[in-house]
Amino acid sequence: MSENEVGAEAEGRAEFARLLEASYATNQMKRLSNGQAVEGTIVAIGAEAALVDVGAKGEATIATSELRNHDGVLEAKVGDRIHATVVSTSGGIQLSRSLQRGAASAQRLEDAFRAGLPVEGKVEKSVKAGYEVSVAGQRAFCPQSQIDDVREADPLVHVGRVYTFKIVEFQDGGQKFVVSRRRLLEEEKQAIAAEVRQKIVAGAVLTGRVVSVRDFGAFVDLGGGVQGLLHASEMSWSRGSDPAKVVKPGEEITVKVIRVEDGKIALGLKQLTEDPWSTVGANYKVGQVLTGRVTRISEFGAFVELEAGVEALAHVSTFAPTGKPGGWSKSVTPGQTGAFEILSIEPDKKRIGVALIDEGSSRAAGARPSRSAIAPGARLTGKVERHDKFGVFVFLAPGVTGLLPAEETGLARGTDLVKALPLGSDIEVMVLEADAARRRIRLSVKAIAAAAEAAEVSDYAARTVAAQSQSFGSLADKLRGALEPRKK
Repeated sequence: MSENEVGAEAEGRAEFARLLEASYATNQMKRLSNGQAVEGTIVAIGAEAALVDVGAKGEATIATSELRNHDGVLEAKVGDRIHATVVSTSGGIQLSRSLQRGAASAQRLEDAFRAGLPVEGKVEKSVKAGYEVSVAGQRAFCPQSQIDDVREADPLVHVGRVYTFKIVEFQDGGQKFVVSRRRLLEEEKQAIAAEVRQKIVAGAVLTGRVVSVRDFGAFVDLGGGVQGLLHASEMSWSRGSDPAKVVKPGEEITVKVIRVEDGKIALGLKQLTEDPWSTVGANYKVGQVLTGRVTRISEFGAFVELEAGVEALAHVSTFAPTGKPGGWSKSVTPGQTGAFEILSIEPDKKRIGVALIDEGSSRAAGARPSRSAIAPGARLTGKVERHDKFGVFVFLAPGVTGLLPAEETGLARGTDLVKALPLGSDIEVMVLEADAARRRIRLSVKAIAAAAEAAEVSDYAARTVAAQSQSFGSLADKLRGALEPRKK
């Protein structure tokens, strides 16, 4: 070792001694009690002991050996925070994190018992109602219920393992020596839970482990036994997602805290991905024909999923009338896929109106909607949708209904329209008026008859003119034939 290295080491020891002496002086004013749990920051590490700043309570020391692993490697460094227990306040505050196996006397074990200090022990064998544990060369008993915080199917799984225990009873120099591992596990969970709860606020993104999966969602452990509920509706933007297909027990997932109310934690998974409704305005257009899947049926229509998270409504009025209450619902079933035309879009309200298109039709193949053909003079076949005192409403296309006034039905005045034109029956009509701005379509059956009559009259006139022309030509030929001999 060079002179510089020797000098540096000596200087380091002197500085550590100075800090140690200062800490002793400080601790005379700010005392802690044996058994008290503290948390502090390592401010210096010496060959035999390390100095720990325990805040306003002063500074304490802990054996450097307690900062090493089983291979003797120092696992701590200056600046690290550690949890420890006060084991002595005589001549300065002394801390310890555990009593190493085989390194403690009966007196030290009793001190650890009184201070609540954890000790290390090896589970030697399974005995009646528990286990025999070797701690610092002495035999201790751990009840079966205290070996773990979960019950193992095979009690022998713990035999041969080295655990950290808490002494719950120590009498007669160790003649009655009872330990518990479960106590420490629960205390650790409580400490972790306290830290975790500080992080659980609305909007926080956390990592957790799926504990169990139910029909309504999944419970997620966020740490220290603190669990939140990931409801099925918050797993995916798609409605009706099966929780068992989204997450699995034991799986580690990242979730977002939606809200915390009365100790209940609501979590979300879909919130970590973009809301599909944010792009509906750009991706969908009125008149567009898309493939959709019917997700559910209600009394006012069928809900149709166009993509994951985007659901549209095919209203009752878009289905052709059948003449029977609820008859429209027989044309669709949950899970059915088909071609649907977009009738309306309201992205801000998350509403899209669609209509089912008959399979195999030109519109199902993406052709221009037939509603564009609804113009004055057009002859169409519709279905009687409902009756009114002034006429009949006729279903022409999904979302398109026209009025056939009573005087345009071609029926005698006073005819019972309900009987003459039953609900759901087909009827051929002519469009008299189509005002898109006022959403008004006026129909007529009489106009068809009138048009047919006018066509017949026109045809008759054309035939008459042709016949007269033919008769005139024949007469001229006869006159010409009669005059030809005289010319000779």
